[in-house]
Parts: sequence; C-alpha cells; structure tokens
Amino acid sequence: MKSIESQTAKLPSDTFLWLAGASIATSLTLKIMGRDRDSTFVGQWAPTFLILGLYNKIVKLLGSD
Repeated sequence: MKSIESQTAKLPSDTFLWLAGASIATSLTLKIMGRDRDSTFVGQWAPTFLILGLYNKIVKLLGSD
C-alpha cells in the first residue's frame, strides 16, 4: 500500500480536480450528442476522481501510517 501512496503523492493535487472537470465536460458533450447511457457512465467518474483527490491530499498532509 505504501508504494501506491508514494506514487500518487507525486501527482499534483489539482490533477484529480481537472480529471473530474473533464469527465463532467465529456458527459455533457455526450448528452448533447444524444448518447445518454454513455453520458451517465462517464458522468459517474467525477465523484470518484474527487474522492481520489481528497485521499491524495490527506496522504500528503498526514502521511501513510
């Protein structure tokens, strides 16, 4: 587990925020194109990216004990 945490700690914290924003924008684009099922699938990635970003930030601040 520590190897995963050390690798993710190298990523800038805003990476996950940008990924969440990109998934929302992609979901909106797919919705406009009429691909509703794909839009819903991609739109559900945003909360996951935000939670991963929060986890990344906590690991950076508090360590991985």
